[in-house]
Amino acid sequence: MLRHITLRHSGSARYGIRSVLLFSTTTPNFSNGIKQQPDLQPPKPPAVSSVAGPQITTSSMTPSFVPPKYSKSVEEARSKFRPEELEAARVARLAGLGWLGHLPEKLIPYAELMRLEKPVGTLLLLAPCFWGITMAAYSVAAPLMVTVKALTLFSIGAIIMRGAGCTINDILDRDLDNQVARTMERPITSGRVTVPRAVAWMGVQCTAGLAVLLSLPWECFWLGAWSLPFVAAYPLFKRYTYYPQVMFSICFSWGTLLGFPAVGAPLNLAVAVPLFLSNWVWGITYDTIYAHQDKKFDIKAGIKSTALAWGDRSKQIMYGMSVAQAALYTTAGVLNSMGPGFYLGAVWGFSRLFTQIRKVDLNDQKSCWNTFTGNIQTGFIFWYGMVFDYVLQLLGFL
Repeated sequence: MLRHITLRHSGSARYGIRSVLLFSTTTPNFSNGIKQQPDLQPPKPPAVSSVAGPQITTSSMTPSFVPPKYSKSVEEARSKFRPEELEAARVARLAGLGWLGHLPEKLIPYAELMRLEKPVGTLLLLAPCFWGITMAAYSVAAPLMVTVKALTLFSIGAIIMRGAGCTINDILDRDLDNQVARTMERPITSGRVTVPRAVAWMGVQCTAGLAVLLSLPWECFWLGAWSLPFVAAYPLFKRYTYYPQVMFSICFSWGTLLGFPAVGAPLNLAVAVPLFLSNWVWGITYDTIYAHQDKKFDIKAGIKSTALAWGDRSKQIMYGMSVAQAALYTTAGVLNSMGPGFYLGAVWGFSRLFTQIRKVDLNDQKSCWNTFTGNIQTGFIFWYGMVFDYVLQLLGFL
């Protein structure tokens, strides 16, 4: 007879050990006067392990997931969470790897440090860069190939420097990330990458980013260098203030300034400053929505954010900030003499933004995440309006 026995222990949910199928140790009864034949004797049961409860063959245990060996510090951090929380974080990380899963296993943690499996941040960083480049190109009627070259270099640079920024963040935040189940799976916190190796990898990324920066006009180099103190300060802000989003958004808005010298246009502050401020306000808005995902964990970990500072007033404040963003964005367009595409894109983009704020449930993680990622499309809708005007200008219609 067959018996289906499920092995259970304190870590079974985490390590994914499946049920095992084995022969019963009960010998069939061939009594009632029937002579037993030697060839009818049941096989001798295999050796069994001395575990409590049902006897289970150790050779039949073939778990689908071999638990990794953790250092003592990592084990201590993991002990703060329930096994199901850690398993959910692990499954979510593996499910989100996408094409990174095809890389050699040793390279995957370094790609994760750059967040290559999560292009959301890179795209949100690119949007204001594209705004600055396209509005600057429009202002001086820059040749198409000059604009395309700038867009290409900025795209490469955004991937590299956003990766470097995430690496710096993970190095400095390793003692905060180990207090949130979702971030326990990050490469440094989980022990898959040591801090010295992460620092070395950050150096490689910064060198590559410098090479991209040197491919742009010299004005981009010195203007870009001014952003480095803000990049370095961002991880510290979440420790000591409730407004890390302010510093985060300064970093993510810097591309609006770099776009002007990138296409050979003078840095027109009358246009660049309101464009910068409009993206800065927008960045605070969408990153506040993002911060609402982890607010329960952040309270326990002592991590500060605008989500905690504003609480139930978050939506009202974000509405007001979006009104300010619309005013600043429109000011930049007027002072740059933009055409109809700019304003059509603005109407479309801002109507979408206000709808997102109205519909998001700030107490639901999935709703916050979907709204946060939805800002990618919003940012590029603004850009499409600028591209429309630039193309009309190249064709001689504006």
